[in-house]
Amino acid sequence: MSTFVLVPGFWLGAWAWDGVAAPLRAAGHAVYPVSLPGCAERAGEVGEFGLEAQIADLAELLVREDLWDVVLVGHSGACAPVGGLADRMPERVRRLVYLDAGPIPDGGSIADMWPPGFRARAEASAVDGRLPLPPWEEVLASNGAMLDGLDEAALAAFRERATPQPLAAAEDALRLTGARDALAHGLVCCAIPLEQVRAMIASGHPWFAGMDGPNWEMRELPTGHWPMFSRPADTAAVLAELAALSPE
Repeated sequence: MSTFVLVPGFWLGAWAWDGVAAPLRAAGHAVYPVSLPGCAERAGEVGEFGLEAQIADLAELLVREDLWDVVLVGHSGACAPVGGLADRMPERVRRLVYLDAGPIPDGGSIADMWPPGFRARAEASAVDGRLPLPPWEEVLASNGAMLDGLDEAALAAFRERATPQPLAAAEDALRLTGARDALAHGLVCCAIPLEQVRAMIASGHPWFAGMDGPNWEMRELPTGHWPMFSRPADTAAVLAELAALSPE
C-alpha cells in the first residue's frame, strides 16, 4: 500500500480530490488531500501566500504526519510547489507524479508558461493579489480540450466552490538544488496528448529537458484538464499503477 499526498491546481482545495481519494482509500492506501495556504477553506487566512509559503506548508504536513515513502501528486499549477518540496525533502518521496502538468525548471515560474496575452489578462483581473477563475470561454481558448468530460452541472459546481488563487504563487521563481532529479517521476497526460508531449521532449524544449530519462514513467488519460472531476476512478487507478512501480 502507498501513501499519497494529493496537491490540487489553481482555484481548488482538498475537496477536489474526493472522487479520487475514495477509491484509493478503499484499496487500502493512505491519502492526504491538500488545501494550500490561502485556498479553499483556507481562503480567509492572512499572509503572503507565495510559492515558498506553499512549499513550507507541504513540508510541515510531511513532518507533522510523519510521512515517508510518499507518492507526491501535483495537478496543474501545483507542479511548482510539489517540485520544490521534492527538491527539499527527497528522502521522504518515493515518486513525484505530475497530473496534466510538468516540472518547472530552476529559476522558472508557472506564469512563465503562460502566453503573454493570458498573463496580462490574469494580472489585470487579480484582486488584492488573487486571481479569480477565468471565464470558461477563456479556458477553452487556451486549449479546446480543457473542459472535456465536464457537463454543465459539473462546471457550475466547480465554479461555485472555486476560490481566487494567490497570484504570487504563480509568479514566484522556483529555486532548486537538483535533488529532485534523481527521484522516480510520473507524468499523466490528459488535455495534452502524450504523443505531443513526447514530440516536445524530442525537440529539446527546455521545459521538457530530462523527461526522457529512465526514472520517468508516462501514462495517458484522455480527458480534460481536471481528470479528478471528469474521470475520478480512472485517475485513482493510474495513480495507483504508478505508485506500484519500483523506482529505477
